[in-house]
Amino acid sequence: MSTPYSGATPAGAPQGYAVPPSADPNPQNYAAEYSGTMGTPTTEAGRPDVEGTSVGQLIGEVTKDLSTLMRQELELAKVEVKAEAKKAGQGAGMFGAAGFAGYMVLLFLSFALWWALANVMDIGLAALIVAILWGVVGAVAFVLGKKKFQQVNPKPERTVETLQQVPGALKPN
Repeated sequence: MSTPYSGATPAGAPQGYAVPPSADPNPQNYAAEYSGTMGTPTTEAGRPDVEGTSVGQLIGEVTKDLSTLMRQELELAKVEVKAEAKKAGQGAGMFGAAGFAGYMVLLFLSFALWWALANVMDIGLAALIVAILWGVVGAVAFVLGKKKFQQVNPKPERTVETLQQVPGALKPN
């Protein structure tokens, strides 16, 4: 359906044509990119001039505008999510680098402890003591991690509860 009533034209703009995206002073106005080349004529007061237009055409334009708005909002959401995902990925990379650096610090501190103990006792016994210390740290971390996993509930309780309320809300009273 192609009519001259697709998208509002600002007051003072040439009647019958939409504002081109490049001339739009608001770069966040995505409506100009998606509307047709024709615009809704406006009155001097800036309201759409719909005199002589049928109700069916007006409803068609409203549904077309709503559809366009939904597509624009979906596109905007995609762009926002993509930008946020990129930032999250960069942050995760930095956490990975920090984790690796922490691992290297612990490795070299372990070597330093081993060599410090080697000054007081046999090298083999010093290495065994450092290994036992790391074994204790690993066992404690394992037990704490196991407790946390046992507390995890894979069933989304609140979502299930609200979804069970939907059929009742759709029934007429």
